[in-house]
Amino acid sequence: MTAEPTIDSHGDQTAAPAPVTVRASLSPSRAADFKTCPLLYRFRSIDRLPERPTVEQARGTLVHAVLERLFDLPAAARTPESAGDLVAPQWDRLVTEEPELSMLFADGDVVGPQEFLRSATALLDGYFAVEDPRRLEPAEREALISAVVDDELLIRGYLDRLDVAPDGALRVVDYKTGGAPREAFEARALFQLKFYALVLWRTRGVVPRVLRLLYLKDAEVCDYAPEADELVRFERTVVALWRAIEQATARQDFRPRPSRLCDWCNHQALCPSYGGTPPPFPTSAAAPDPLVDARSRPVAPGADE
Repeated sequence: MTAEPTIDSHGDQTAAPAPVTVRASLSPSRAADFKTCPLLYRFRSIDRLPERPTVEQARGTLVHAVLERLFDLPAAARTPESAGDLVAPQWDRLVTEEPELSMLFADGDVVGPQEFLRSATALLDGYFAVEDPRRLEPAEREALISAVVDDELLIRGYLDRLDVAPDGALRVVDYKTGGAPREAFEARALFQLKFYALVLWRTRGVVPRVLRLLYLKDAEVCDYAPEADELVRFERTVVALWRAIEQATARQDFRPRPSRLCDWCNHQALCPSYGGTPPPFPTSAAAPDPLVDARSRPVAPGADE
């Protein structure tokens, strides 16, 4: 199994020994969708069905945006008060960029938006309970990283934060705004971080020393130390998962897999497990390429990408 490095969002690159033809792409969220429920993967990646954002998802997006901007400030200014001051301006920016977010609250509802902003600030308090950003200088934030595995599959994802120690050790940090740690969400979160670790190892030749989950709601930290042999096995798992997606696409056969995560699904009305009927499988030449997934974040509360 081979992997060719590709350029990341900051322009770092390693010379590739030979041209690579990328035939398909896969992100950790879409891979996790297929593992969770093949029909969910189809709805999101093939049918591209719209999903109305929830308050929980919007709150997660807002908190991620604030934490990204927090590190634009001088180290000494990265205080809880400064983070709190960023909440309202970042929410205004998000609503301007994604007008559908303004539909989360009813017209004339003053208390709802105010409580929403207060709840986001409370999650930031959870962040400061587990980290002191004045002592950190992240190497990358909200960075797109990618690599080609199995000669033709592009795997890529967005890192919340990458820390690089003076000795070159890497720490991948992911912010979680849901509760911690519930088994179903924890497994998905670690799958996501191993995905990032594999890309970093293949592109930079370094296995991350730590994969860190910061659960802001409960002010908890979960650290995981991957090993090279583990990432080799994980790469095989990712490629095998993609082969299964290819087969399901060729057969137009994506079956539901009911679980407790169905409670957060936007598409129950179209799911056979709930008496629904999926739309006709896209066949038009104008339809999106089902072998190239689209990035969609965040997903279920506590399992955002």
